[in-house]
Amino acid sequence: MPAKLTRNFCIIAHVDHGKTTLSDRILEHTNTVAMRVMTDQHLDSMDLEKERGITIKSHPVTMTYPAKDGKIYKLNLMDTPGHVDFSYEVSRSLAACEGAVLLIDAAQGVEAQTVANAHLAFAQKLKVIPVINKIDLPSANLELCLKQLEDILTIPAEEAILASGKAGIGIEDILEAVVLRVPPPRWTEYPQARALVFDSLYDSYRGVIAYVRMFSGTIKAGDMMMLMSTGQRSEVKEVGVFMPKMTKIASLGAGDVGYIVSNVKDTSEIKTGDTITLAHKPATEMLPGYKEVRPMVFCGLYPVDTSDYEKLKAALGRLRLNDAAFVYSSESSVALGFGFRCGFLGLLHMEIIQERIRREHDVDIISTYPSVVYHVIKHGGVQIEVDNPVNLPDPGEIVEIREPTIKAAIHIPNDAMGDIMALVMEKRGTVDHTDTLDAARVMLTCILPLNEILVDFNDRLKSITHGYGSMDYELGEYRTSDLVKMEILVNNDPVDAFASIVHRDKAEGKGRALCEKLAEIIPPQMFKVAIQAAIGGKIIARDNVKEMRKDVTAKCYGGDISRKRKLLDKQKEGKKKMKQFGRVSIPSDAFIKVLKTN
Repeated sequence: MPAKLTRNFCIIAHVDHGKTTLSDRILEHTNTVAMRVMTDQHLDSMDLEKERGITIKSHPVTMTYPAKDGKIYKLNLMDTPGHVDFSYEVSRSLAACEGAVLLIDAAQGVEAQTVANAHLAFAQKLKVIPVINKIDLPSANLELCLKQLEDILTIPAEEAILASGKAGIGIEDILEAVVLRVPPPRWTEYPQARALVFDSLYDSYRGVIAYVRMFSGTIKAGDMMMLMSTGQRSEVKEVGVFMPKMTKIASLGAGDVGYIVSNVKDTSEIKTGDTITLAHKPATEMLPGYKEVRPMVFCGLYPVDTSDYEKLKAALGRLRLNDAAFVYSSESSVALGFGFRCGFLGLLHMEIIQERIRREHDVDIISTYPSVVYHVIKHGGVQIEVDNPVNLPDPGEIVEIREPTIKAAIHIPNDAMGDIMALVMEKRGTVDHTDTLDAARVMLTCILPLNEILVDFNDRLKSITHGYGSMDYELGEYRTSDLVKMEILVNNDPVDAFASIVHRDKAEGKGRALCEKLAEIIPPQMFKVAIQAAIGGKIIARDNVKEMRKDVTAKCYGGDISRKRKLLDKQKEGKKKMKQFGRVSIPSDAFIKVLKTN
């Protein structure tokens, strides 16, 4: 099919606005998937995606559509995630498209992630088609959505298409709009073959499968391809398209979205964002990829059973392949043994990766407390990056510590404003300004330390606003702050797995809570064990693990009190000696329990 009859588009929206349901209806309307094999959330291939009702990976699919102008068009659709932690998946899909269908929930209106994704599409100079979805809901407010479309996103209201993915309303209008408004594939005139790698997958039988968007030229089985970033050459074994399962075809031409199976067997050799060209006639300039994403949240992952170390290493290598934002390096801990320091885009990303390791690779893991990357300025002006509290230099060497901040746009109902402002203040944040979106909603622009929103900020935002609040954030600048390293000592021995970098004002409260929790979890010992939280040499909180006592006076049945006293003093001496030499082994499930409650 000629390139001018091809249309590449993706569906972008805030989380839970109905992207996957709409793509189900489009697959049905174009007869791409037979009704007998059709399932709900058809493009969501992971169990996790179906369970949680979220999209984690973007999914390409090729369809044919006979338009009203009598021509048959090839449509390449990508269903993208909506959660802020997976926005790099969205940016990768946008780089492979010429148009984007922007979904807005008729009942909820424009949300934080709708705005962020729309700006990503505008920055890539894509044609944006606004669609107001779920118009069959009793609570739908079309007038408000159209007004927000013009006021917030500056898109003319008359361009909007009214639809419902559930009821199948407006599907044909969307497909006609894609054919008429989305431009045909760009850069097809380039003389050499160029394909952008926007994702990849590891298959244990066929090796690495690269998901590509062809911009110019053709690639077929038997060709010798070259990766432009490394110059590595490899023979193409198979090419094909997604319908939505992988379907082998003769060749991929300009404008096509498909996959390439080659001789590459190592997961680290094909990088997402790389350009593939033909080795005998290579292109001179690479396609504009997308900027490297930097992880924002770090934590240690350790196997519960130390013999699973190699299995965990292989699992992380596979996940790294089709997740460009996930990074890892090996580390070891006195308490937990050998493991890996892993970097994630956010907490949901961290949770999903850990769940995938447990399910897809069958490895039981412990994760340490999440932390962020701090910039530490030492005497002499030397700046170092610290992502693990254990690596923080001695307080005497430090001039200042800078922590990363985020600029957050928080959309909330008017009546929750006071509570949300109190939450922002509690998390050491400031509210820059507020914008009124409509009669019932406001948007707060806040600056918050990234470290403070790591654990429970999003949950508390949702509970205060009864689920109507939403947040989108981008990384801000680094700011100097009064931060200290808090260590937990068990029987005077520091336990590195519990070390954390906290603000001085909050250290005492956090230290006390952690000591209390540990005192509950660690089983009683033969001698009294002190659990202390310390900053430098100063103890800021303390609790004791219960001690087991043998009743040494049981054999005394009367007589003088001094006989009992003598036996108790002897026991006391023994306990003292035991305390000097005794070691407390902390059970591994104690780490899991404490880190969960954190």
